[in-house]
Amino acid sequence: MSGAQDQLEIKFRLTDGSDIGPKNFPAATSVATLKENIIAQWPKEKENCPRTVKDIKLISAGRILENNRTVADCRSPLCDIPGGVTIMHVVVQQPFMEKEKKLPSDPKQNKCVCVIL
Repeated sequence: MSGAQDQLEIKFRLTDGSDIGPKNFPAATSVATLKENIIAQWPKEKENCPRTVKDIKLISAGRILENNRTVADCRSPLCDIPGGVTIMHVVVQQPFMEKEKKLPSDPKQNKCVCVIL
């Protein structure tokens, strides 16, 4: 294979419709490395910034990509056009601890009361 075929041009689409990229990546690049690149290039003005690779899910051709897979493993013969840009969708999940913090802190709501008549 030639060097051009060993590269894949990828654009990352965020949930608000904005994009990061496109940027060329070698076919041997892992999905975890792509996620690290997304964190490094995340727009500073955007909310919900991912902190770690585990906070991000990458979706390509309707499949959630696993961190240990490579870009070459994730290629879809139906969606990847030679010389075209592959769009991967980025979903940021809130860490578990932040979800717990958002629970109501009003003790009346978290209290069970039984009345026996």
